[in-house]
Amino acid sequence: MSGNTFGKAFRVTTWGESHGPAIGAVVDGCPPGIPLTEEAVQIMMDRRKPGSSAASTTRKEEDLVHILSGVFEGLTTGTPISLMIKNKDAKSSSYDQFKNLFRPGHGDLSYQRKYGIRDYKGGGRASARETAGRVAAGAVAGLLLERVGIKTFAYTLELGSVRAKNIDPEAVSQNHFACPDMEAAEKMEARVNEVRKDGDSLGGIVQVQAAGVPAGLGEPVFDKLDAQIAKAMMSIGAVKGVEIGAGFEAARLTGSVNNDPILEDGFETNNAGGTLSGVSSGQDIVVRVAVKPIPSISVPQQTIDLDGKAETIQVGGRHDISAIPRVNVVCEAMLNLVLADFVLRQAQVRALELFAKQ
Repeated sequence: MSGNTFGKAFRVTTWGESHGPAIGAVVDGCPPGIPLTEEAVQIMMDRRKPGSSAASTTRKEEDLVHILSGVFEGLTTGTPISLMIKNKDAKSSSYDQFKNLFRPGHGDLSYQRKYGIRDYKGGGRASARETAGRVAAGAVAGLLLERVGIKTFAYTLELGSVRAKNIDPEAVSQNHFACPDMEAAEKMEARVNEVRKDGDSLGGIVQVQAAGVPAGLGEPVFDKLDAQIAKAMMSIGAVKGVEIGAGFEAARLTGSVNNDPILEDGFETNNAGGTLSGVSSGQDIVVRVAVKPIPSISVPQQTIDLDGKAETIQVGGRHDISAIPRVNVVCEAMLNLVLADFVLRQAQVRALELFAKQ
C-alpha cells in the first residue's frame, strides 16, 4: 500500500493495524545529537491514548512507546528511528458481525473497492489507531523544533456546536476537553452526555498554532507551507476541512480588511495565519481543523453487504463519542512534522548558499 510516508527531509512512515500485534512509525532524516528518550515521547502519547476524556472509548491501551533504533546513550544518531507501540486490549471478536457488512462513514466500502480485500477488525490501516504512530513521530519532531525555538499548541475550539468564547491557554489542561474556556468546557460535557444517551456522536473544531516560527519556511509553488499543512491535517481520517488564518472568513472580507498591515515593529494583524505566498512570515502559524463525528454509532443505519443486498446496521462496542480531544494532539503532531521537514529543507538551502560562496 503506497501513501504511508510523509515529508521529504524529515520523513515519517507509519505502519501496523488497529488489531495487529503493534503499530508504530519510522522516522528518517532526524539530525544526530538531539536528546531523545521514551519518556519524552510518552508525554505526547499520553494525550492521545484511549480513556483520556469523557468522550473517549473505554478501550484500555497504555500506548507505551518503545524506541528500537536510532538512539545511542540518549541521543539521536542520525539513522532511522523506529518507534513501536504494542496493541494490548484489542477485542477483534467484536467485529465478526461486520465481516460482510460495510459500516457507513468508514473506509470499509472504499477499501474493498480499491483492494478487493479489507481488514474488517477495527478498520485496519483506516482505523484512528494508526495516528498513534504519527503522534510518536510528532513528538520526535517537536524535540527538533524546540532546538530552533518553535513551539506548537492545540486546543478544542468547538465541540458539538459549543464554541469557546474566551481563550485562556492555562484552562486547556484544567478540563477533560482541552478547551481554553472553562464555561464552554462544562457545556461540552453536558452535550457529550446528552448525545451518549442517544447512541450518537459529535464533531468539532480544533485550533493548532505554532509560535517562534522564523520567516522563510515553505517552498513555491506546490510545496507551499500552508499547502503542506492542509495536506497533513487532511491526511487525518476524521478531518474534513482546514482553515489557515482567517480561512473561509477571508472570502467575506474586503482586501483592505483582510490584508495584514506591515508596521515597523511587525504585522498589525494575522489574517494570513503566518504564511504569505506559501512561505512563513515570522508570525504565529494559525490552523483550524474541522473534525467529523465518529461514524461508529449505535443508531440504526442503512447499508449493504458484500453481495450488495440492503441491510440495517448498528455499530455498538467501545467507540469514542467524539475524536476530540484525542485528535488534538494528532493535529499538533502533524504540524510538528510539517515544520520539522521545512526547517531541515531551509537548512539545506542556506547550506547550499554558503557552499556557493566558497
